[in-house]
This record gives sequence, structure tokens and C-alpha cells, in this order.
Amino acid sequence: METNENLVEVLNDLIKINNDRIDGYEKALEEVKDIDVDLRGMFQKMANESRENVAELSREVASLGGEIATGTTNSGKIYRVWMDIKATFTGHDRTSVLESCEYGEDAAQEAYEDALSTDADLSVEIRQIITDQKSSLKESHDLIKKYRDMHQAVNS
Repeated sequence: METNENLVEVLNDLIKINNDRIDGYEKALEEVKDIDVDLRGMFQKMANESRENVAELSREVASLGGEIATGTTNSGKIYRVWMDIKATFTGHDRTSVLESCEYGEDAAQEAYEDALSTDADLSVEIRQIITDQKSSLKESHDLIKKYRDMHQAVNS
């Protein structure tokens, strides 16, 4: 039974980091201007990606008999406060929003790395789910980084 508890904890940590992403991208949507149609669409897509991840992970937690996490991580709360403070001092420009999003994407990658290197007994199926989600999130990370780099190059 302990194996299931450890695995449920690992999966719930991933649910929480995806909840952080959802909150972060909803906050980013508030920060960007209506004319930033490209960013708005991208942020909405990334929030939806995390909603799908949460649904998939929640099914696994339920199948293991665990209680599904509903909150966010403490670091996610800190990240959102940091994003609020940064917006206050730097304004709501594209670069600062993209930098904040990249910070969140780095945290998501780290959480998925931790999940894959856990001592919990990951079945082949669950390991594949985690690997696939990590890969998808890495694509999002790289896209955010690309947008940030392009925007910095244009404005320097």
C-alpha cells in the first residue's frame, strides 16, 4: 500500500505544478494587452494543456485509490506573488510577462524531472504519461523562450 501512497504523492505533485501553470497563464492573460493576440492565444493553449494534464493525472490517482490534489504548490504561490511584484515595477510589457512565464516553465520541468527520478514505483504506463507530458511542456518552455529571445532582440 505504501507504494501506492508514494506514487499518489508524486502524481499529486504534478497535478499541483499543472495547477500552478493554469494560474500562471491566467495571470499572464490578464497582464498582456488585447493587441497581444499571439501571446493571448499561446497562453490560453498552455493553460488548456495543463488542464488536460491534470485530468489525465487525476484519472491515475483515482485508479490508485488516492485523493486527488486540488491546490497549487507553495512555490507556485511564491511565483505568482513575485509576478505581481515584478509587474508593479516593470509594467505589463511583453518581455516581463514572457520572463515570468519562462520561470514557471523551468519550475514545471524541474517537477517532472523529480517525478521521473523518484523512488516511487512507476509503472511503464505512468512513466510514459509523465514522460509525454514533460516532453509537451518542454515544447511550451522552448516556445516561451523563443518568443522572449525574439522580443528582446527586437527591442535592443
